[in-house]
Amino acid sequence: MTDIRINHDTEVTLHFTLKLPNGDVVDSTEGKAPATFKVGDGSLLPGFENSLFGLKAGDRRSLEIEPERGFGPGSPQNIQTMPRDQFSDMELEPGLLVIFKDAAGGEMPGVVKTIHDSVVDIDFNHPLAGKVITFEVEIIAVKAA
Repeated sequence: MTDIRINHDTEVTLHFTLKLPNGDVVDSTEGKAPATFKVGDGSLLPGFENSLFGLKAGDRRSLEIEPERGFGPGSPQNIQTMPRDQFSDMELEPGLLVIFKDAAGGEMPGVVKTIHDSVVDIDFNHPLAGKVITFEVEIIAVKAA
């Protein structure tokens, strides 16, 4: 093991687990190949990446990432109200993930937030927006990039 510490000019290999406050695992490399990235390449959100600075190979940490440093606080403008009859072929319930087509023909996920008599509120914020994420890491290797 070397004593190179994670900074702007490093490549990092690590195992990670992302957990919600209730302990549910959102993503993990456990039982799989570790992830490798160059700091600043966009593989990790900056808040996650910055929390690793100063760590070296062999380090293990459990870090809490606040929404502002993670997936954002969420925005009320990303909650859209749509006519309920647009969902006539679906069994709607809060929390249901629905895939919509955007203007360019791409896919846009939205989560059913509230169901009213004639309309449905759909949340287009990132599903992890507004959530504190526990970021558990085991640094496998750090090398100069």
